[in-house]
Amino acid sequence: MKIGLFFGSFNPIHAGHLIIANYMATYTGLDQVWLVVSPHNPLKEKETLVHTYDRLEMVRLAIDDTENLRVCDVEFQLPQPSYTIDTLTHLKAKYPEHNFNLIMGSDNLASLKKWKNYEILLHDYHIMVYPRRGTELPELATHPSVIITETPIMELSATFIRQAIKDKKSIRFFVPDSVIEFIESKSLYS
Repeated sequence: MKIGLFFGSFNPIHAGHLIIANYMATYTGLDQVWLVVSPHNPLKEKETLVHTYDRLEMVRLAIDDTENLRVCDVEFQLPQPSYTIDTLTHLKAKYPEHNFNLIMGSDNLASLKKWKNYEILLHDYHIMVYPRRGTELPELATHPSVIITETPIMELSATFIRQAIKDKKSIRFFVPDSVIEFIESKSLYS
C-alpha cells in the first residue's frame, strides 16, 4: 500500500490539517494518509504543547470514520525529540509491505537541509509538498523525489485556534465539533 505520512503536533488538529490530509489521500495516488502525532518536534517549543495523548485523541475524533485517513502514534514509543528519519526507519522495518511517502509544506521543504539525515530522506522516499503562502519553492523543489502538489492553500493555523480559545472566540467550522467538545471538556488552551 502507498502510505502518505503527515507529521504534526496537531495542537490542536483543525480544518486546514484535514483538508490537506484528505487532498493527499484523494488526489495524489496515495492509498492512505497516516496523521503521525509527534510528541515533540525538535524545531518547536515543547511548553506550548498540550498533553500528547490529548492531541492523539483530538486527531482520532477528527478523522473518526474517514476511510483513507488513519491516526498514528508510532513516535510515542520512540526516543524524543522525534526525528523523521528515525520514525521512517522504524516504520519501514515494522511494515515492509508499505511504500511510505512524506507529506510536508513548502516551508518545511525550504528548511529540509536542517533535518537529520535529510539526504537519506531525499534518496529513499518521495516527498509530497503542499504550498504555503509566503514561501517560495526552494531549489529542492526540482529534486526527482519531490512532488509539488496542487493542494488548496490553507492559512489556518493551530496558533490562531489556540489564541481564539484564549480570547473566548468561536472556533466553529475551524475545528471539527467533536474536537471542540473535547477541548471544552478538558479546558484545553484556555
